[in-house]
Amino acid sequence: MSTDPHARAAGFVDADLAREAIELTLPMIEPAVRRERVSGGGFLHLVVLDPLAKPGRATFEQALLLEHSIGDRARWDADYAGFARAKARLSWENQLDSHRLQSTHTHLLRRGDSLLWGGVCLDGIVVACSGAHPWYDEAFACAVAAAVRALAKERHATARERGRLWLDADPPG
Repeated sequence: MSTDPHARAAGFVDADLAREAIELTLPMIEPAVRRERVSGGGFLHLVVLDPLAKPGRATFEQALLLEHSIGDRARWDADYAGFARAKARLSWENQLDSHRLQSTHTHLLRRGDSLLWGGVCLDGIVVACSGAHPWYDEAFACAVAAAVRALAKERHATARERGRLWLDADPPG
């Protein structure tokens, strides 16, 4: 696969913003994960992808912005990080929530695709979660994706307030 040099172009969303989005949502997620009916193990893994990294122009590994674990990884009874990455890859490649893909777009599934759900694609922002029941994985991923979107809007508003007309620098010419 060829890699477009602009696949990791600087935009409003970066690893610091993804980290802040997770930090904003942790007060909701952490107590919920401790509840037996949400996550039997009390742990979770989140994956956030770069919305500017597009399939066909970047590899999945290049699209990974940030991963974050909650709880004691030594107690994991399965590879929740691997599950979260597989869910993220599925949503990223198809630009669909993994549950929607598996419920209404099954014709797009390929050999080797994960049949787990808990990945979301919100306006091109892909976040996946694993460790809780799938409906909670989806809810937590959606919350993080919404926080990413809000923080990107905040960065945009701040740039505009400072009189910037272009992202990073004025174009040549």
